[in-house]
Amino acid sequence: MARLSLSTKRRLLVTINALLAFLRILFAVCAAGYTYVNLAVKKHRQPSRPLAIRVYKQVEYLYTLVYWSDAICIDQLRMDRQSFHKLCRILINKGQLRPTRNVSIEEMVAMFLNILAHHKKNRSIALYFTRSGRTVSKYFHECLKAMIRCQKNFWKTPEPVIEDSTDNRWKWFKNCLGALDGTHIRVKVPERDKPRYRTRKCEIATNVLGVCSQDLMFIYVLPGWEGSAHDARVLRDAVSRRNGLKVPNGCYYLVDAGYTNGNGFLAPFRGQRYHLND
Repeated sequence: MARLSLSTKRRLLVTINALLAFLRILFAVCAAGYTYVNLAVKKHRQPSRPLAIRVYKQVEYLYTLVYWSDAICIDQLRMDRQSFHKLCRILINKGQLRPTRNVSIEEMVAMFLNILAHHKKNRSIALYFTRSGRTVSKYFHECLKAMIRCQKNFWKTPEPVIEDSTDNRWKWFKNCLGALDGTHIRVKVPERDKPRYRTRKCEIATNVLGVCSQDLMFIYVLPGWEGSAHDARVLRDAVSRRNGLKVPNGCYYLVDAGYTNGNGFLAPFRGQRYHLND
């Protein structure tokens, strides 16, 4: 075997050292990549259990509200389960409300009704439904838009009591369209506006005028007046608006003693006692 020259040995040694250095760099790169992949996988897998718990809480709370019993559904959403599902179908078919990948129609409507029924804040609903405040706000407005789209399905067209009516409650009120009254609903207003919204019972509320037909369906609603405003003042505003309350000639609404007799409105006689049983 031929002996290698000194220069050849040196070149071979340099080549081997370079190859070893390359292998060390390659090993370091592979180790760093392996560590990064492990950290990424752990970071991705870490929320899996909390996510599963959060989804379980969402489903459990919604089931308690809507599917558990009529008593709970009425207490929390102000309607029974059958009415709730009927409302959901109306909002889907006529209000163009659509579910998303993460939020169902039932959960959207439940959040919407819960806020309206109990005047709860966004952060409270977010805690109960295990959702973010942005999600609650978004789907509240989506439900509100859907309700506005199908408002014609919720408002009753007034029909007068006919001459030959056989209804024991309404046959005495020929051509009557229904009844109206004001109600106070508690609200939160800025500190400077509280004196105007303070009622006689020292509550901060708004005075809302509601008009109903004989079968207790809404005909007209006027919200927004301060709680200190008198019912008659709110009624005058409703009648004077361009798109306000209209009373056809020859027809009228029944009102209580807080209003006065006038064209289109019949109040009870002063000093006369009335009994619901009669």
